[in-house]
Amino acid sequence: MKIVLLDRETLGSDVDLSVFDKFGELISYDITKEDETLERVKDADIVITNKVVIDSHIMDNSNLKLICISATGTNNVDLVHSKKKGIEVKNVAGYSSSSVAQVAFSMIFHFVSKLDYYKKYVDEGNWQKSEIFTHIDALFHELDGKRVGVIGLGDIGRNFAKKAKAFDCEVVYYSTSGKNSNSEYKRVELDELLSTSDIISIHCPLNEDTKDLLNYENMKNIKDGAILLNLGRGGIINEPDLAKIIDEKEIYCGIDVVSVEPIEESNPLLKVKNKEQLLLTPHIGWASIEARARLIELVAKNIEEFIK
Repeated sequence: MKIVLLDRETLGSDVDLSVFDKFGELISYDITKEDETLERVKDADIVITNKVVIDSHIMDNSNLKLICISATGTNNVDLVHSKKKGIEVKNVAGYSSSSVAQVAFSMIFHFVSKLDYYKKYVDEGNWQKSEIFTHIDALFHELDGKRVGVIGLGDIGRNFAKKAKAFDCEVVYYSTSGKNSNSEYKRVELDELLSTSDIISIHCPLNEDTKDLLNYENMKNIKDGAILLNLGRGGIINEPDLAKIIDEKEIYCGIDVVSVEPIEESNPLLKVKNKEQLLLTPHIGWASIEARARLIELVAKNIEEFIK
């Protein structure tokens, strides 16, 4: 079996790929551009791709038997054509739930505990000049008793909700499909979740129902001082509307995903005036060391099952 990995750099240089050696020859490329894809996969039996597109043209002009997506989303592969061609497609799921939830809470603590302010206060030599033992000018809160609204209660959303409950938060959720029913948490409509939650965290997929789910009109109803997180998919929050809201009212936003990645220079979130209210990270939520190791194990398992 000839296996080609098209975008190794997206998995991190620390990841051990030796698990694939038992399946045959592995050829690994750090980055693959669109015009390089066909040449690299045309003689391969198996291709591993995170974000590189495998479309009908690639499939028609190659000998691919299996497409392994090293991610949960499958929008970079033409699934209709792969079925027509008899090419199996396997993705991975459930590997990053703890990682995403942990990064979400890191964002929450960034805003709630004001540690950046206090570190700067000490680093700039202010504490040793103080006449009292403490300095509490940057007001901060406890999480106990806060209402946390989860948008999308899938595997990641449930992991996040469990951690929120451990901090004695009240957890409510909105089902974007309308089909999710969880007896452990109260299900509410989106308008209620946005207007009553102290923390709002998005963990749903991007689809026709969730595109621009949060927009200027409904985000106006978010409570002053609330924290809004998106670790789901870019496009769920309308980005021009979010940029406008951040500069109009006091909401704090942790955003790990945007509609076009890497983020474009023209993205309005890069131009907000109230920068202290926005924490932007480069799609890191999924990527703890442990999560990426689990991902590789799951891809290898997919290949092993296919060969068997």
